[in-house]
Amino acid sequence: MLANLTYWVKAVMTEEILATIKEQVESNPILLYMKGSPQAPECGFSAQSVQCLISCGERFAYVDILSNPEIRAALPGYSNWPTFPQLYVGGELVGGCDIITEMFEAGELETLIKETAVAT
Repeated sequence: MLANLTYWVKAVMTEEILATIKEQVESNPILLYMKGSPQAPECGFSAQSVQCLISCGERFAYVDILSNPEIRAALPGYSNWPTFPQLYVGGELVGGCDIITEMFEAGELETLIKETAVAT
């Protein structure tokens, strides 16, 4: 009986967390799930991603997955992307640090970020 209750509680919590992630992605035009904050990144990949976004010159939201372990655990299943950071623009997953950096170096990230910022 207790095992069934534990499973049910975990399933409900997972659904609530997935709903929270969906709401965050849909309500923030530019959103970075990262380790730490833009002012104090907690890993090199997050720091690199933040620098690329800051260089684009537009505001962006972030979620510190280290302070939100439920989101950290559920986000890879939501996005089908196993690593962090994860950048969402216009409600769509762009990718992680490598993709963010490649797009930035090619000038594609700034275009995408600016177009998204103007549209909101």
